[in-house]
Amino acid sequence: MSSEIPAELKFAKSHEWLRLDGEVGTVGISDHAQQELTDIVFVELPEVGATFGAGDEIATVESVKTASPIYTPVGGEVIEVNTALEDNPAKVNDEPYEGGWFFKLRLSNASEADALLDAGQYKAQIGS
Repeated sequence: MSSEIPAELKFAKSHEWLRLDGEVGTVGISDHAQQELTDIVFVELPEVGATFGAGDEIATVESVKTASPIYTPVGGEVIEVNTALEDNPAKVNDEPYEGGWFFKLRLSNASEADALLDAGQYKAQIGS
């Protein structure tokens, strides 16, 4: 099943996406990842104010099939979490690139985003 992959996003090989807005990055998981997980029933989000390095495990998503760690594609300080997911974790399934985002970071090193995949590279990785 092929889905639209927003061209403005950057992707980690572990299926997290990053939307940059200046020094702030919004992170979620790709449509491909949420389809693989199936019905998401719980999302554990990081604490606002916590600091992480690129590639660190930062959150957990649980589906009816499995629990999966979420890694931050870039390092920084968590400045906001998507509390709507606490009451409605299925938003990740329904709107992976919009309402289903997980957290926002103030980037510690914006150049880390350069190491991520662009939409075309990510599409090739997942074979769609």
